[in-house]
Amino acid sequence: MANHFSALKRARQTERRTLRNRGNTSRLRSALRDMREALAKGDKSAAEQSFRQTSSALDKAIQKGVLHENTAARYKSRLNARLNALK
Repeated sequence: MANHFSALKRARQTERRTLRNRGNTSRLRSALRDMREALAKGDKSAAEQSFRQTSSALDKAIQKGVLHENTAARYKSRLNARLNALK
């Protein structure tokens, strides 16, 4: 365990940031899972609604630093292609 005051503070900050990042990542993964399940069911209206929520979650993940912008764009592109294939 850290002994210096500054190291103790960094440990506390790291714990808080880890929890925050884990929550953001979990929220994103849940949205992606919901979207993939809607696509697998073939329910077009549910998939469209889920796509809007997933796109929002991806944009939020970019802002929070969870995902790189290009990675999120790739996710959106692939999910949108699968959504269009349903129609």
